[in-house]
Amino acid sequence: MPTSAVVRKAVIPAAGMGTRFLPATKAVPKEMLPVVDTPTIQYVVEEAVAAGIGDILLITGRGKGAIEDHFDRAHELEEVLEAKGDTAGLELIRRSDQLAAVHSIRQGAPKGLGHAVLCAAEHVGDEPFAVLLGDDFIHPGDPLLRRMLEVRAHYGGSVVALMEVSREQISLYGAAAFEPTGEDDVARVTDLIEKPDPDDAPSNQVIIGRYVCDPAIFGVLRETPPGRGGEIQITDALKALAQMAPADGGVVHGVRFHGRRYDTGNRIDYLRTIVQFACERPDVAAEFVPWLRKYLDNLG
Repeated sequence: MPTSAVVRKAVIPAAGMGTRFLPATKAVPKEMLPVVDTPTIQYVVEEAVAAGIGDILLITGRGKGAIEDHFDRAHELEEVLEAKGDTAGLELIRRSDQLAAVHSIRQGAPKGLGHAVLCAAEHVGDEPFAVLLGDDFIHPGDPLLRRMLEVRAHYGGSVVALMEVSREQISLYGAAAFEPTGEDDVARVTDLIEKPDPDDAPSNQVIIGRYVCDPAIFGVLRETPPGRGGEIQITDALKALAQMAPADGGVVHGVRFHGRRYDTGNRIDYLRTIVQFACERPDVAAEFVPWLRKYLDNLG
C-alpha cells in the first residue's frame, strides 16, 4: 500500500548499560566510545541526516548525559579554540551540534528495545519514523536507510533491514521468515522469531539495527507483553504488524542488505571498525597503515 507520508523523524535508543565494555562504560556511555576520534553515535546521527531526516530523538538513561552534551553547544571550549585560532577544531566540535534538531528523553528502566521505542510515542505522534540503534552503524558509502525509506514510500507499512549471518550467530538476533517480491533486495516478512535456536530459525536472514516503523507500532507495543529476557521486544510487535491488514498499518517488508555494517557494541567488531576506519582516513592512514603492516609482520 503506497504512502506519501515523508519520514521526518528518527529515534535512536541509547539507554543500554554497555556491560560488554566494562570497565570503560562504568562512566562513559558505550555509544560515546570513539571510532578513531568520532563517537559511534555521531556516525548514527549522520546516517539519519544523510537519508534526509533532520529531527532526532535520543532515548537515553541514567549516566548518559555525555551523549546529550555531545550534541549541545560547548561555549567554553569554543572560546578556548577561538583564542588559539584553531578553526579546524572549531569546525569539528560545531558540526555535532549543527547536524540536526536533536532531542532527548530518558527511558527510566531497561525494559527492552520495544519499550524504548514506545518512549518516543509522544514526540513522534502519528507519523512514520526511523529507528537506528545507537551502537550499530552502516558505512557512509552504503545508503541502507535511504533505500528503506524508498521501500516504505512504495509499499507502506514498516520496513526492517535484513542481513545474512552464519548459523552460529542466528541466536543473537531476530530471524525472519519471508517471501519474495518483484525486487531482488526486497522481501515481504511473514514471521519473526527473537533469538531462536538455529534449528528453529525460519532463515539465516536476521534483523539488524535499522527499522522504519509505521506509527501503528505504538498501539501494538502497548499491548505487547514482555517476551524473551523479560523485555518488551520490538521483534514481537513487528511480528504482529506483519499479520495485520495494510489498512491498519500492517505489512512488514525487509531490505536485504549486503553492505558494511559495524556492531560497535561488540568488542571484536569495535576493534575491527577502528582499524578499518583508520585505514580509510587520509589524515591517519599515511602513518597508521605502514605501522600496522610492520606490526603484523613482526607478529608472524
